[in-house]
Amino acid sequence: MELNGDGRHLLDQLFDKWSLLVLAALCNRSRRFNELRQYLPAVTSKSLTACLRRLERNGMVERAVVSTEPVAIEYRITPLGRTLRSPVHAILEWAVDHLDAVEAARCHYDERRVDK
Repeated sequence: MELNGDGRHLLDQLFDKWSLLVLAALCNRSRRFNELRQYLPAVTSKSLTACLRRLERNGMVERAVVSTEPVAIEYRITPLGRTLRSPVHAILEWAVDHLDAVEAARCHYDERRVDK
């Protein structure tokens, strides 16, 4: 399978710093912006806004106006975005399960690089 430039660009957007975590947060339920910020405390407002806009543009996330006082915006995953649920969870689960092995590999690599 070969990806053209558009496909590579889409993968760059899906595998950026925050997209997988935002999609994972929205897989189970809709969330408001500040809920997402609490779920991902390391993300800045600017980065989260940019991420949500990219995901919305790509059809993975939609904004919904909530009829409350004051009016609020919720973000929810779309049917297209929901098709990523299994792969996203598999990647995040892999990262959790293999973090120790990756850290060990990094240490081993760094030790070899320092010796040279």
